[in-house]
Amino acid sequence: MSQHIRNCLFVLLSLLLLMSLSCSSPKARETKSPIEITDQLGRVVKLDKIPQRIISLAPSNTEILFALGLSDKLIAVTNYCDYPPEAKTKPSIGGFTTPNIEKLVALSPDLVLATSMHEKTIIPQLEQWGLAVFALAPKTLDEVLESITLVGEVMGTGKNASELVAEMRKRIKAVTDKTNSLPEDERPTVLYLTWHDPLMTSGVGTLHNELIQKAGGRNIFPEVIGTQSVDLESIVARNPQVMIAGVGMAAGEDKTFQYLKAESRLQNTEAGKNDRIYKIDMHLTGRAGPRIVDGLEQFARCIHREIFGPPGPDNT
Repeated sequence: MSQHIRNCLFVLLSLLLLMSLSCSSPKARETKSPIEITDQLGRVVKLDKIPQRIISLAPSNTEILFALGLSDKLIAVTNYCDYPPEAKTKPSIGGFTTPNIEKLVALSPDLVLATSMHEKTIIPQLEQWGLAVFALAPKTLDEVLESITLVGEVMGTGKNASELVAEMRKRIKAVTDKTNSLPEDERPTVLYLTWHDPLMTSGVGTLHNELIQKAGGRNIFPEVIGTQSVDLESIVARNPQVMIAGVGMAAGEDKTFQYLKAESRLQNTEAGKNDRIYKIDMHLTGRAGPRIVDGLEQFARCIHREIFGPPGPDNT
């Protein structure tokens, strides 16, 4: 075979190879690796693409999605998802812990955003239907920030999530910069009452307790783990300097606050004598979403009005 023919064959084979690669490359570009990310329950969740149809199973999740500009992808929420007000216009799939599974499945979501409350029963049911479920389960302020970052990663809105987290960190730091150096005797003792009948308070392992600490206070029930009932005699004996009622939950409205104001035996505490009885919307302090920082700032004003200014009208 002459050199000329060999050269021609080489050129022809090269062209055929290039054509083959050219034809296969668009298909290769379309075949993307699935999204693989670990949720806050330690579950590895795999997605074929960025979700376009999301169902939220908790008010905190709903608030995160709205804050990240994802409301157009949110196709359903729970009966308790009431913030922002636009959330109430979304279709409901039922209660927080009792969603209507059949209705949820019929909506064909790409992703269900759940919480630790759904781990044992709801998540397994949804996965049996082949649905992708991602769980947020923050127990601390840092984990709340992490949960926002995770949603940003899953939804391809990492920039929005980073900006929101940075702003929240800035506001948290504005509080803790003024409280971290306070000596123990300048940290008022605080009763935070979540309910009045029976009397319920929050302790170790709750966001409420962390907010009290970061706001420069001392929980009068440091031995309480989670949320537990306490008796009136113990409250009186521990003589809180500040009393704060969680209000706005369910039909309770501000009954817990009214209890603190009206109970005669509490009027002899330091808080009662000095008119240091306040209320804070539990949607701010109990929902693990962007508004948790609002709750921290309100705690700070109630506990250290001499540093942060007086509590607002919503607190008195």
